[in-house]
Amino acid sequence: MQTKKTVKQEGELIYGINPVIELLKAKKRPLITLYTTKPTPKSWDRIEKLLEGKRVNIQYITRDALAKLANTTDHQGVVAWAKPFVYRKKFFEPTKHKHLVLLDGIQDTRNLGAILRSTYCTNFDGVILLQKGAAPLNAAALKASAGLAEHLDIYVTASAATALQELKHAGYKIYTAAFKGENVTKTSFVDPLCIVIGSEGTGISPVLLKAGIQITLPQKQGQDISYNASVAAGILLFLVGTQKNSI
Repeated sequence: MQTKKTVKQEGELIYGINPVIELLKAKKRPLITLYTTKPTPKSWDRIEKLLEGKRVNIQYITRDALAKLANTTDHQGVVAWAKPFVYRKKFFEPTKHKHLVLLDGIQDTRNLGAILRSTYCTNFDGVILLQKGAAPLNAAALKASAGLAEHLDIYVTASAATALQELKHAGYKIYTAAFKGENVTKTSFVDPLCIVIGSEGTGISPVLLKAGIQITLPQKQGQDISYNASVAAGILLFLVGTQKNSI
């Protein structure tokens, strides 16, 4: 570990103990500069162990300066500047990636992060994100994922229509989370598959809704309510994972 003067390099901000720890564990992209306080925050020893043998520029600044840098007080005393997130360049292969998740227009960064966290915990093989009309995979989303997004294989495509074409061409069975589909607890999922989770407000794009098998989570009847998008995703992915014995 070595402390040097700051050198400007292309990258993006990450904040929080777990996001920095998981970035270092994943070893997919280098950490350039690490900002923290003196005295160092709790759990700093966990980060320090992972920094052994690495050339990382460490800067000690105030908590207020950290908050200004991260644009949030939710930084836990650690802000990092790292190389950009590494996305998958080629579409998934059904023989290697049997279980996928497609996020269709998730607009809340916290929901995005929470779904990515559930995706990792349920051992899904990959994630498809859309370029337009969706929350970016930024520092807030990475924090909400507890840094676990760093371990995921994530592919970005232009639109719902493009995603549908790629999924069909590869031979994936599509299951869309909807309000009036078949009971998910009675669904027999067929590999290779892709679970589609729609946006918090408008749900799933019509082009995907028509192409997939609509599945529904049972819930209390008689009221105009529904599960939060990230909660619904967590339940669905868990049910698929247990049925497929992948978790």
